[in-house]
Amino acid sequence: MSTNTSSARTIRGGAVRRTAGVAAVFKWVLLSIGVVLAIVPFIWMVSGSFRSESDLFGNPASLVPTTWTLHGYIGVWQQLPFLRLLFNSFVFAGVTTALCLLFDSLTAYALARLRFRGRTVAFVLVIATLMVPFQVTLIPVFIELFHLNWLNTYQGLIIPRATSAFGIFLLRQFFISIPAELDEAARIDGAGHLRIYWQIIMPLAKPALATVAILNFVNLWNDLLWPLVITSSPDMLTLPAGLTLFGGQHVTDHAVLLAGATISLLPIAIGFFFAQKYFVAGVATTGLK
Repeated sequence: MSTNTSSARTIRGGAVRRTAGVAAVFKWVLLSIGVVLAIVPFIWMVSGSFRSESDLFGNPASLVPTTWTLHGYIGVWQQLPFLRLLFNSFVFAGVTTALCLLFDSLTAYALARLRFRGRTVAFVLVIATLMVPFQVTLIPVFIELFHLNWLNTYQGLIIPRATSAFGIFLLRQFFISIPAELDEAARIDGAGHLRIYWQIIMPLAKPALATVAILNFVNLWNDLLWPLVITSSPDMLTLPAGLTLFGGQHVTDHAVLLAGATISLLPIAIGFFFAQKYFVAGVATTGLK
């Protein structure tokens, strides 16, 4: 009897291992397909930036240039006001991200640490704005900026985007996970809310702040619709908007467009490289409590 039981357990154990092995193989196959689908367009873009126009149209599916050329990167500086576009993108994405961190963290602190009537309603209203598409409010905001004479200005680009409901939500969830005993100890020492916020909460919230900063900066850096609507002057266009308008001309040099797109990815890649440990920690710990 015991021999039969042992044999049955061995058979079941072997079946479980085979099932786990098949599942692992299937998982790695899916991950490999996902990696290929994500990497191949990027490789094609970088490769295309080093190809001539004839090579690009003669064999568009190739990932390796037939002949390597820097024509695209030279054309970026000759055919576009590239430095101006790059400067505008840094001002728009950088200043807006800094303002988002300030306003979102202040709002999140109030919703997480202060006790006041209507706090829950205020938080629900903030979350509700996440369900409103940005395009719905685009025309009313444009009209307001027109009356303020803020079109084709940095303040018109930055101020309407200077806060984020997602950032408020993410930071509020992280602030809740910070022990309230730290606030009580600080109050015993005579600290007020601003001191608690700046000297206790903010240093402990570096992972969440890095997460919000990276997500906001990437979203703003790649934003096309908002700069196209708010700006019409070539001196105020951001890099995505400038590349789009260049591509809409009657003669398009695709190598230049691909080179500009490749260069535009560098700040995002460098920023993520230096902040990735905080980003991963913020994603892993936010909302646990």
